[in-house]
Amino acid sequence: MKDAENPTIYLKDYTPPNWLVEDVHLTFRLAPQATRVLSRIRFVPNPDTQDRRFFLEGEDLRLISARIDGETVTTEVTDEGLICDVPEAAFLWEAEVEIAPEANTALEGLYMSGGMYSTQCEAQGFRKITYYPDRPDVMATFTVRIESDMPVLLSNGNKVATGDGFAEWHDPWPKPAYLFALVAGNLVNLPGSFTTKSGRAVELNIWVRPGDEDKCDFALEALKKSMRWDEEVYGREYDLDIFNIVAVDDFNMGAMENKGLNIFNSAAVLASPETATDANFERIEAIIAHEYFHNWTGNRITCRDWFQLCLKEGLTVFRDAQFTADMRSEPMKRISDVLDLRGRQFREDGGPLAHPVRPESFQEINNFYTATVYEKGAEVIGMLKRLVGDEAYAKAVALYFDRHDGQACTIEDWLQVFEDTTGRDLSQFKLWYAQAGTPRVTMTEDWEDGTYTVTLKQSLPPTPGQAGKSPQVIPFAIGLLDRSGAEVVPTTLLELTETEQSFTFTDLKARPVPSPLRGFSAPVILERETSNEDRAFLLAHDTDPFNRWEAGRQLAKSALIGMIDDGKAPVSGYLDALSRLVTDETLDPAFRALAMALPSEDDLAQSFADMGQTPEPQRIWNGREDMRAAMAKALEGELRPLYDQHLVTGPYSPEAGPAGQRALTNTLLSLMTRSDGGAAARAQYKAADNMTQQLGALSALLANDLGADELAAFAGQWAHERLVMDKWFMIQVAQARPEEAAGVAVALSQHPDFTMKNPNRFRAVFGALAMNQAGFHHASGAGYRLMADWLIKLDPLNPQTTARMASAFQTWRRYDADRQAMMSEQLNRIAALPGLSRDTAEMVGRILAA
Repeated sequence: MKDAENPTIYLKDYTPPNWLVEDVHLTFRLAPQATRVLSRIRFVPNPDTQDRRFFLEGEDLRLISARIDGETVTTEVTDEGLICDVPEAAFLWEAEVEIAPEANTALEGLYMSGGMYSTQCEAQGFRKITYYPDRPDVMATFTVRIESDMPVLLSNGNKVATGDGFAEWHDPWPKPAYLFALVAGNLVNLPGSFTTKSGRAVELNIWVRPGDEDKCDFALEALKKSMRWDEEVYGREYDLDIFNIVAVDDFNMGAMENKGLNIFNSAAVLASPETATDANFERIEAIIAHEYFHNWTGNRITCRDWFQLCLKEGLTVFRDAQFTADMRSEPMKRISDVLDLRGRQFREDGGPLAHPVRPESFQEINNFYTATVYEKGAEVIGMLKRLVGDEAYAKAVALYFDRHDGQACTIEDWLQVFEDTTGRDLSQFKLWYAQAGTPRVTMTEDWEDGTYTVTLKQSLPPTPGQAGKSPQVIPFAIGLLDRSGAEVVPTTLLELTETEQSFTFTDLKARPVPSPLRGFSAPVILERETSNEDRAFLLAHDTDPFNRWEAGRQLAKSALIGMIDDGKAPVSGYLDALSRLVTDETLDPAFRALAMALPSEDDLAQSFADMGQTPEPQRIWNGREDMRAAMAKALEGELRPLYDQHLVTGPYSPEAGPAGQRALTNTLLSLMTRSDGGAAARAQYKAADNMTQQLGALSALLANDLGADELAAFAGQWAHERLVMDKWFMIQVAQARPEEAAGVAVALSQHPDFTMKNPNRFRAVFGALAMNQAGFHHASGAGYRLMADWLIKLDPLNPQTTARMASAFQTWRRYDADRQAMMSEQLNRIAALPGLSRDTAEMVGRILAA
């Protein structure tokens, strides 16, 4: 598509709305192909602007009638909305439109999923429901009447009336249209209740399709934990009489925080020990917390415009990370968050899709629901908390809630409460929101006469649209250890504010071993000359759990790069250190499992690119396989005893302790399978009474070209469970050998249970293909062609999922000329598609512009 068809929207061009909305009354007469939506909206002039032009966004609507103050009016309808002459003063707008939910495969606006009606309005889906000023800075109270023969009729707020074939809901809290929600269907609920700290009773419900009600208990308990935690930690109490969560099979994202009616992807709600893994349970707990926390950080206080998306998402991701750390393990949560950040956000920062945490422009806002906005946005909040301290952070956030409740705000509003609370000038810190890219911090050391000096130098590489950049405020946590492993300087926070700064530590008896960037105190790439001996020392002795894990990971990466690049044998120090760590019963089993995990293929590919070398995906895959074989041999005498010692039996619990033990035994099992012909894995598969152990055993077998019988048995056992079958689809592509991955994906796309209309099932096959790096980047180009074929098929149906999946190509420039040519060919083939969606056109265009 041409740029003229995709106009660019700029932050600098923001203007306030010409008209504000006092209240909204909506009536829905539901029908699959012809739903009527009647709107009654009271508009008032915005005193902050003199412009009285009247435009309402609207897409794919059939206008039946329009009236102002009861009189029929003439309108001009365009592809983007509706224009109409209006009075100078306040007036009542009434309109009737018709929409077709059953035909809505994009899953934006009002659509149907498995016979039920559902909505998704963030970011700009409400304009597909009725004509409205669909922007987040227009906030109003909503009253909604739903007319249908469906047994369950839900919307935002509190239910105020019900009768034969209808229900009415009223939300007393002003909200933007993107938080509107409606659900209607044949649903059953798991009920619950919660009493707030002020003594109010809140009705809770998890709504699901009949047959899924036995998979809701964990979600309900997670909701109660979230409500209590938000009261205790942030002082935020829930503000309605009812809180509903609905599980929907067809959903583009994880969940949506609509006021009082959260709509969730089924995969983020439904869980039982037999059907969900430990990772699923932890994810469900975190997502329920995230969407509930939005009630204040996103709903009561929302975004002025979509450029401020990180205002609500970064803060709420940070809050849900705090919650998970409190509910489970703070060190494990920090390590997993950094793995995710490096695996997704650093890759984004280093490629054609790089953009600031607060973008300066966009063509399609759906493309900016990114790791940069969410995960890096949360890291920025974490850095701010480290810089001002826990007490000042709490005071500033309390002021934010008090000052801005009921408002649509900006990053400037957020930072101002910290300046007012602490007296700090945060103008330099604000650069974290404005400058794209991952800072690189080079660390050098000097030792002389009891004085240890650390010199830090920061740089920020060019990114699309940004070249020369200014130094940022980087909180750099460091500790110093002596050679016995004792701390001689506890964790100290250094503030790097200039391009280069030196920091000294005096009165030391001997040269210390530094433990830099403790807790990953800033989202940067640390460059430091260090030896494998020092890494092994920190792996054995560091008192900071994150840095202890980091030392092991860097040791593993050094060994792997040597194997891949020069064919060297694994560094013996690494295998010796790994053996000591794995058998150390003072360590959390979950920590040991994470420490045994090798750097990913993508991580290694980027490491080669950083060294100025062209990564070769097949050699990287081979190197990781060789390293696993070396690990299995080095630990051969310890694997079975450790496995037997930590194998969890008895009633299943998703809590952190047993989950960590299962993570460790599954990791051990994957190595044992290399030498025992799959005997232990088959025994675990047969005995498993929970999905974590069953899927762990199946994965170990498939990774070693075994398990055909178990794979078939798995499908037979779980054919009736759609979310479990997503796992069946995914594991086959994920574990396929590089030369077979595309072929496996082709075969699965022809399976009767495959459908591209369901985002979960599509991602299970083609998301897994993108994650199988050596398979996707196989020299034949088959992975590239297959991905492009399916993105071209999917785009007319679901542009959001298509655009997100197109990011599989974002690293195309780091590979060899042949692979670049093949990827470029497929990207251009997608770009040339007639009628290509705005979502995909922008994404592919940005990737090609690299």
